[in-house]
Amino acid sequence: MDEFRNITILGAGSWGTTLAVVLSKQKQLKVNLWSAFKEQAESILSTRENKDFLPGISISRNIFVTSDLSEALTAEACITAVPVEFLRDILKKIDRTEIGLKNKFFLSVVKGIEIKNLKRPSEIIRDELSVNKVAVLSGPTIAKEVVKGLPTAVVISSENKLIAKRFQKTFQGTNLRVYRGYDLIGIELAGALKNVIAIACGISEGLGFGTNTKAALVTRGLVEIIRLGAKMGAKPETFWGIGGLGDLSTTAFSPDSRNRSVGQKIGQGLKLKDVLKNMKMVAEGVKTVKSVHALSKKYKVDMPIANEVYRVLYLNKSPLKAVRDLMSRPFKAE
Repeated sequence: MDEFRNITILGAGSWGTTLAVVLSKQKQLKVNLWSAFKEQAESILSTRENKDFLPGISISRNIFVTSDLSEALTAEACITAVPVEFLRDILKKIDRTEIGLKNKFFLSVVKGIEIKNLKRPSEIIRDELSVNKVAVLSGPTIAKEVVKGLPTAVVISSENKLIAKRFQKTFQGTNLRVYRGYDLIGIELAGALKNVIAIACGISEGLGFGTNTKAALVTRGLVEIIRLGAKMGAKPETFWGIGGLGDLSTTAFSPDSRNRSVGQKIGQGLKLKDVLKNMKMVAEGVKTVKSVHALSKKYKVDMPIANEVYRVLYLNKSPLKAVRDLMSRPFKAE
């Protein structure tokens, strides 16, 4: 199977726009960028810049920009870059009678877990569109770095090896070094759960703690992620790769990480509602905290760090008290 010739990105946030910019440099590829907001699409068309999410980055005229969903989905492949909390509602708007979905390929770059149904993004795509050609791209991908052309490694996972290879070929020659994987459950869980641990690392930073504390949160947080992943059918080795430890490390330590930044402000004493009120971009981990809390109960998995983050964000627990409770848990083998 050859690389794609025509591809649409659903979602004109920072990551969706970044992928459009990166892929537009492929001469053989026609790139379409869809925005849920007509005003945003018109602004990008007129200024050739996404001033809301990627100010200062030029958007090539090779990129077709639209807010018409039917028009956007004429491409043979679609990349979904819509926050998980809005994904199902947007997919419901797709007219299946008007758009032939049977032969289309879908690549999710969404990192999160739906709160109501506890579904992963690929499951939502399959639920709403009844399609089978689905893959997921994940990894340590700070949009500001990727859009500048800095070398970045990611993984594309699919249960179908040919689909993973075809999407992989499409990125050949870009600044993205793409690996293939076949553990769809693991890569999606890793991409979602790492945001929860990143919030914990941010809280630690906001409290004034150092690198030692953050390293402990990352390593023990990874243990929690693997525990839940194993219960849900993921392969433990997935979490040690680019889409697991690689993504977790970046999100926990990067100053550009939205989730880490949310945690830092909470640690400094701000309330969650006040933090979110001043954010343009979505910090997926804030909602994922609720999903992970529910999953830990459903699968009876011990996740002390994730559960303390839940208590801090949604039960008004003192961040300092949460740290003390974690530190005072009974000693055990690693």
